[in-house]
Amino acid sequence: MKILICNDDGYQATGIEALYQALRGVADVEVIAPEYNNSAKSNALTLHSPLYLQQAANGFRYINGTPADCVHIALTGLLDNPPDLVVSGINNGANMGDDTIYSGTVGAAMEGYLFGIPAIAFSQVEKGWEHIEAAAETAKRLVQHMARFLPEKPGMAPPWLLNVNIPNLPLEQLKPMRLCRLGRRHSAERVITQQSPRGETMYWIGNAGAVKDDTEGTDFHATAHGHVSVTPLKIDLTDHEALGYWAQAFTAHGPDLGTGGA
Repeated sequence: MKILICNDDGYQATGIEALYQALRGVADVEVIAPEYNNSAKSNALTLHSPLYLQQAANGFRYINGTPADCVHIALTGLLDNPPDLVVSGINNGANMGDDTIYSGTVGAAMEGYLFGIPAIAFSQVEKGWEHIEAAAETAKRLVQHMARFLPEKPGMAPPWLLNVNIPNLPLEQLKPMRLCRLGRRHSAERVITQQSPRGETMYWIGNAGAVKDDTEGTDFHATAHGHVSVTPLKIDLTDHEALGYWAQAFTAHGPDLGTGGA
């Protein structure tokens, strides 16, 4: 099994080192990660400035770009053969509910998924790396389990994308994994404004909103009760349930699109 590892905290982060050490014994592992912290970069690609590849003393390669940049470049120019699996993390903090939309950790995994490669994003629920070894061991066990669902060759079967959040607990205290749906958050807190030394107004994005839906079955609920949450994700943003409504709306009141009509 060949695995490409990425993250959004940067190639020097504790989480990616722990993940590498855990997986190197069960797979052929390659690390290509961002040079600096790229949290909340989602699926962003760098299109208007050059990207450079460098190699650290420990063998990790890193790029001055986003998590998605790293996976994209790895799959389109750096690796001789595509990996069997893309693994992202272990992130310093949770990626649950609405946070997955913004997450660079999920974005890196999603880039692999978009190329037809199965992918997993791993995060610890609380920041600070407490019990990171337990999280890395949990990640290794899940990767070994999911290896049986890998296609013989990339692109031979539909890929899958999993988002995994691991409570910061000793291994023996972690409860069994639970398949979950994403929870929801309230709207983010107000933007924070400050004055720069030159008298200009600076804006800082406010904190994430409080949890809105943490009912049983959500990732928030599972991790709060000591379980590792596993959520299958997909990319299709089409509102399939509403297509019928919009078909009626456009039939009854829509403009004469594409025919030159007013």
